[in-house]
This record gives sequence, C-alpha cells and structure tokens, in this order.
Amino acid sequence: MSQVSVLTERDTAGILTISLNRPAVFNALNGPMLDELLAAFEQEAVQPEVRCVILTGVGRGFCAGQDLEERRSFIEESGTPPSLGQSLRQRYNPLILAIRELDKPVIGAINGVAAGAGCSLALACDLRVAADNATFIESFVRVGLGLDSGSSFTLPRLVGMARAFELAMLGDRLNAATAEQYGLVNRVVPAPRLLAETHAIARQLAAAPPTALGRIKRALNFGLSHDLSAALEYEAMEQEDAARHPEYKEGLSAFFEKRPPNFG
Repeated sequence: MSQVSVLTERDTAGILTISLNRPAVFNALNGPMLDELLAAFEQEAVQPEVRCVILTGVGRGFCAGQDLEERRSFIEESGTPPSLGQSLRQRYNPLILAIRELDKPVIGAINGVAAGAGCSLALACDLRVAADNATFIESFVRVGLGLDSGSSFTLPRLVGMARAFELAMLGDRLNAATAEQYGLVNRVVPAPRLLAETHAIARQLAAAPPTALGRIKRALNFGLSHDLSAALEYEAMEQEDAARHPEYKEGLSAFFEKRPPNFG
C-alpha cells in the first residue's frame, strides 16, 4: 500500500493544515506528492468553509526540494534525462500559482530545512513562521541549475536584489535567525511551539473578514507587478466593491456599537 504523500486536516475554525508527508526524505517532492499537493490547494483549500491554510512538513524537514532519486530512476529506465521545463510547466508552476492566487491566507510553518524548490514553496506562502532550527537554501546552483518554482520572483521582493543574488549564487545555508533579519520569514519561534504559534496566527486570520482578506491578497499581488498609478486605480475599484459587501456593513456596525465584529 503506497504512502499518502500529503495529509490534510480541517478544524472547526476553518483552518486547513496541509502537511507534506515523506519524512524519510525530508519531504522531497516527487510526482505523486506534487499532484496531491496541487489537488489539496485546488480542491480542498478553495472550499468556502476554509478560512486559512497552514502548509508544513511531517518530521524533521519542511521540504528538501525535488527528489533527485526520482530523476535518476527516470534516466536509468528511459536512458534520457527528464524535461525539466515540462516538469515545471505541468506541476511546479501550477502549484505556485494555486498558492499565490488562492483568495485566502497561506501560512508556511517551516519546521526544518527548506531547500531548492522547497525553499521556493515556502516563499510562495503569504506568511512564514519558522522554527528556530529551520534553514533555507536556494540550492539550485549546487546542482548546476538556475532558479525555479517562483524564487526569481519572490526572493528579491522579500530580501532585496543584493541579498537575492548572494543567496541564489552562493547557495549558502541560511539559518532561521538570519532569515528573520533578512525579512525572509515573519517570525521565529522555538521548534516545539511552531504549530501552536502558527495556529494562533491562523485563528486570528480565520476570524477576520474572508472577502476582505482576499481583496488584500489580490491587491498586494497586483502591486508587485504594476506601477503606482495602476495600483491606486485597482485599490479604488476594489474599495468601491467592498463598500457594498456585508462585511463592510458588519464592520461599521461593530465599530459604532463598540462590540467585536462577527464575520461569520
């Protein structure tokens, strides 16, 4: 019986936890895992009952990146190397887009090493909470590859171009404390407290107005690749729509009635 590569669990607060489940190989990504992970984001995370998503790994690693043993097996069986471009277009790129385009916050609970595409996966999350023993490695250069899975987009936007060049070209291991200093993660917590601290943030997000959170995520994504004039117009368009939404009515009523809002 084959092991389930991705575990999902939803609690009563609407928090969906997606866990990479190949701990023996530090949750290295192979074809079945990528398919299951994409299905989790495209089918489960989009359900209306889900208010926030936590992405983490089982065991001592978050994600060690692509499973190179899978690629070696492919070469041994077929006699030719796999098409990396095809692999990216069919599996990795749709996954990164599914995370970024999900109208709900995604928190990465980084419980160990995040290397290569695993580092890219962490960077695709909206927020990152790292265990104090977590590490980040843009390890592509170590095997003679360029960046993929979105790191060329997310990395310089998080840490700046100079540090992005340093991390990507040297391929050095970045510890959690330095990652926080660089702005790569939002906060660092003791490893035994990682999931508890991440769930505390997730509960706060799950109680927030879900449509407003979606608007915020879309606006921030839009602002990454447009100029100020376009961003201002996008904000005006979104606020016009938001003002007609029940969430705004409830938020105003709660403010004037001096009570906590109830966003359902």
